[in-house]
Amino acid sequence: MYQTLIDAASLQALQGQVCLLDCSHQLTDLSWGRGQYAAGHLPGAQFASLEDDLSAAKTGRNGRHPLPERAHFAETVARWGITPQTQVVAYDSAGGMYAARLWWMLRWLGHQAVAVLDGGVAAWQAAGGALTTELPQVVPAAPYPMQPADEPVRVEAVLTNLQHPTFVVLDARAPGRFAGEGETMDPVGGHIPGARNFFFQNNLQADGRFKPADVLRQQFEQVLAGVAPGELVHQCGSGVTACHNLLAMSHAGLTGSRLYAGSWSEWCSDASRPVATGTEA
Repeated sequence: MYQTLIDAASLQALQGQVCLLDCSHQLTDLSWGRGQYAAGHLPGAQFASLEDDLSAAKTGRNGRHPLPERAHFAETVARWGITPQTQVVAYDSAGGMYAARLWWMLRWLGHQAVAVLDGGVAAWQAAGGALTTELPQVVPAAPYPMQPADEPVRVEAVLTNLQHPTFVVLDARAPGRFAGEGETMDPVGGHIPGARNFFFQNNLQADGRFKPADVLRQQFEQVLAGVAPGELVHQCGSGVTACHNLLAMSHAGLTGSRLYAGSWSEWCSDASRPVATGTEA
């Protein structure tokens, strides 16, 4: 069973025995992912849309990628043919930043056998893997039996935490956005007061694959500075790249941290919530 990452060679050996999900996406071009999938995807892969499959409807107050209800996502998972015994592999062409969201959401349902293809499409092709335009024939599964799982952290808890701290918030966005400089995705720049910053791209090597587990562990332990993983809550712009840090920590053996799914885009939608700027927490 693969539960964090899988390399391209191992995936090739399992071809036809896993549920592959293509999470291709671009935040600046919402039609790009489907076009990329149609132009060529891993054999047998289905398309998983960040906007349609991995997010709920936006209200203007619940962030750019609000989580769907668990029961609704369980229906989507069944449509993909996934059962509790299915090994799922998610991939993209962006270092895993979108595939990690699907990884976290399946774990949220209680599904354990889910991993991200390390290095994504580029690693698959570098290992001699082909792409296809052929659409897979999928047999839907029975309704997915959701398992008990920790609920994502809600905005009210993050607000309460400012006055009565019980956890530390870790922001996965680039340092400039964390500091409130050059914000382009959201109407307000800055960060949640007290949050620490660890840019998710620091999880990756130059070739787009994750750094070795021991290197990741050392990096996160430096950021944690004695804080237990279970006392850490991850956020980003909209609950997507925060999952990349969750995946990296899990791969490094640092488990138990949680996700604030609404993230900065939800937080800054209410002007009454405090905003910090600069590079310090």
